Amino acid sequence: MPEYSIGVDLGGTNLRAAAISAGGEVLARISGRAQLSAGRDAVIGDMVNAIVKLRDQEVGTAHTLAGIGMGVPGFILIEKGIIVGSNNMPAFEGYALRDDMERRLGTTVVLENDANAAALGEKWMGAGKDVDDLVLLTLGTGIGGGIICGGKVLHGHVGMAGEMGHMTVVPDGNPCGCGNRGCLEKHASATAISGMAKVIGLGADLTSEQVYNLAVAGDEKAKRIFEAMGRYLGVALATLVNIFNFPLYLLSGGPLPAWEFFAPAMLEEARWRSFTFRHAETKVEKAILGNEAGLFGAAYLPLLERKG
Repeated sequence: MPEYSIGVDLGGTNLRAAAISAGGEVLARISGRAQLSAGRDAVIGDMVNAIVKLRDQEVGTAHTLAGIGMGVPGFILIEKGIIVGSNNMPAFEGYALRDDMERRLGTTVVLENDANAAALGEKWMGAGKDVDDLVLLTLGTGIGGGIICGGKVLHGHVGMAGEMGHMTVVPDGNPCGCGNRGCLEKHASATAISGMAKVIGLGADLTSEQVYNLAVAGDEKAKRIFEAMGRYLGVALATLVNIFNFPLYLLSGGPLPAWEFFAPAMLEEARWRSFTFRHAETKVEKAILGNEAGLFGAAYLPLLERKG
């Protein structure tokens, strides 16, 4: 029988799950709200119910289940299957989620950081299908990312590799909640776009989308914000290219529609700061799976583990 897996994407707002075949076909999906305010047991119960429904009712015995993959926010201690440092889900701090889910479901569960899962999804069924090495930067309220090396997530010592949002791009820049100053996410995220708009007098409470709309309408201040954002991203990309020399670097997230406004400055900065970028065939492109990337990546985790 053909294999499939179930991917779960747990965020601060939404809970989504999908049964996906080994060939990347979505067999069934379930979407709902993440009831974090109701407590950890309620969230775990919702996840288990969604998985059981997909497994027993939607897919049934026509396929063989390879396992469950879960993408969740926060640092993941990979060997232990424990979430640490998840501001969005404090009730899960230090909790052995993987082992608990395996006991409840009686099958293999693979736990992964949500940004890493998104990077893996782009490698499996997205813009990175043709390469085995790539970096994904996810632009949102903060900036996350994932590194795929040899077709697998690069985890580092305990699973905390790939925190590109906390690369220093301005040595004495804006303070960050991580304790550093000048982190990429404090200068190039959607939150940073809003902050720059306030600082230069464009508007006190503008969203990044509103700043983008002003840029589209020809507002020069709005355009300069995206140019600044692009330059900070270019500094980060140059560093990543110099370190990894990968063929592909992808960007995803809410600010992506403003590509025409930030990409020229981003690429100019990366070329200036990276000899490797200038002299190797290096692509910087938009990711294509959007918010589906994490779901595909989560589903790919158990399939990839079975491959060894």
